[in-house]
Formats: sequence, C-alpha cells, structure tokens
Amino acid sequence: MYPLKFNPILKEKLWGGTKLKDVLGKPIENNITGESWEISTVKGDISVVTNGELAGKSLQEVIDISTENLLGKSVFKRFGTDFPILIKFIDATQDLSIQLHPNDKLAKARHNSFGKTEMWYVMDADEDANLIVGFNKDVSKEEYTSSIKNNSLLDLLNYENVKEGDAFFINTGKIHAIGAGVLLAEIQQTSDVTYRVFDFNRKDKNGNLRELHTEQALDALDYTKKDDFKVVYDTKKDSVNKMVDCPYFKTNVIELSKDFKQDISARDSFTIYICVGGSAIVLNEYGEVSIKRGETILVPAISSKIEIKSNEVKLLEVTI
Repeated sequence: MYPLKFNPILKEKLWGGTKLKDVLGKPIENNITGESWEISTVKGDISVVTNGELAGKSLQEVIDISTENLLGKSVFKRFGTDFPILIKFIDATQDLSIQLHPNDKLAKARHNSFGKTEMWYVMDADEDANLIVGFNKDVSKEEYTSSIKNNSLLDLLNYENVKEGDAFFINTGKIHAIGAGVLLAEIQQTSDVTYRVFDFNRKDKNGNLRELHTEQALDALDYTKKDDFKVVYDTKKDSVNKMVDCPYFKTNVIELSKDFKQDISARDSFTIYICVGGSAIVLNEYGEVSIKRGETILVPAISSKIEIKSNEVKLLEVTI
C-alpha cells in the first residue's frame, strides 16, 4: 500500500483553455480543456493507477481489494466503499456558468448522490481575475426569481478579486462561479450534481443553449448574504497549517524548505497530497513516489508515517 499516482482524466469544456498544459504540464491536445480530474470514482470517470504493482487497476478496484487499508476504518464505516473525495484542477479561460450545488439530503432524494461541498485554492490568476461567491445582499426568493426572468441576476452577486494562494470554501446552496483567467485546485465531495442557473446565454459547439436548472435550484439555494467563504490560514513554513475543517474533508497547507516527517499513526483516513508548487518525493513504509506542481497522490490509510523529501514544495494535504 505505497503512495498511489493516477492518470489525469481530462475534460473538454466550452469555457476551457490551455493552462492545464502550459502551467501544469497536462497532456492536452486542444485549446478547450477545462478540467483535469486527479482522483475520482465518479461513475464513468474512475481514476486508474499509474505506478507500482497496482498500475492499470482502477481506484475502485484497489478500494474493493484493500478497503480498510486504503480508506481507513472510520471512513469505511461512514461511506462504505464509495470514495468520498473528488480532486480536480480547473482552467477557466471564460467565465463559468453561475451555479450552486444541493446538500446531501436533497442530492440523495433527487439524484441518489452525495451533495457537493467544495473548496478552491487559486494556483494562477490573470490580473483582475475574479470569482463569484454568494450574494451581495440578502435576497428574497421572489427577488431572485425576478432577476432570472429579467436577466439581472449578475447585479445581485458578490465578486471577489483573486490572486495565487487565495482559498475559498463553498458550502452547499451558495451561488458561485469561477471567473475567466483563474486556474485552481478544487477539493469536493464525490458528486457531479450541479444546478446551472445562468450561462451568459452562450451556445455550445452545436449552437444550442446549455441546460439550466432554474426550478431545481429554488429549493437548494441559500438566499442570505454570508461572509463565510474566504479561507484565512497561516503560512508558516515547514509546518502543517490548517485551512479547512468541515464534516466532509480536512485540508492543510504544507510549504517546505527541508525534509519533513509526520507520524500519522492516529489518522484513521487516507491522505491526499496536491502539489501546488515545487516538487518532492513522498514516502511511506511501503514505497515512494515523486510529485511536482500539478500532480496529486493518494497515501493509503494503513500508513503510520509519511516522509516528504524536498527543499522547495507546497502541498495541500487532504484527509477525512
């Protein structure tokens, strides 16, 4: 149960670009690649191991073979053999659609899915790039519905200018969108359920407007203005700095200038490392793997210690 690396699952998007290749080195061959799914067990998009003796096996196969060793007992008890986290890199050359995600209860009833709580870490941003996060005031259901009908929704939304290193927590029900010029890492519950409410009247390659989910969104939306989305975190080097601790995932940032060791024997969960800067070698008791900016690895829960060898690396560490 050595650290696992996976093939990226690349997604063409209407709003995608070339930063996944130009900045992160992904093997894309077009100018509209918007997403690289790094770790996924979403049906139809299941990650495949690329390193070691498990190379060629899907993540789901590995989970089924070594369930508690990979997930951790508490994770297995809570989620069964469903991997609860989805990791992506997203390149927005154009503004993404205005959207929101349902909570667990609604997603289960409507889609037999997890809800979609997520967080973003900005890896690269053009000058004046922004994100939409929440409303700029409390909005009534009637006011929101009217704005959809008269094409004035954008007037109700909160815009946040961003730069590399900014992080945002997007709880379910919060209206949001990634703006043009932003490259980010996304950590989320394993769910592909999105309610799109406005898409700038764009048409796809076949000349069709993309589907909107106007009615479904009404019961899923949080209409209140909340300043609870910007993640404030320490940036102390050679230390584990907490970013997000929510019921669905815990995220820390670790920036190293020297080799680093962690005793994780009390951690009853897998550990994911997303490299957002530099490079490193990551080891546990069973093997090692290299990681560089734009790559993601999964360390199985059976690990009791992790060593990171590097004199310059910045990692997001994700556990349950």
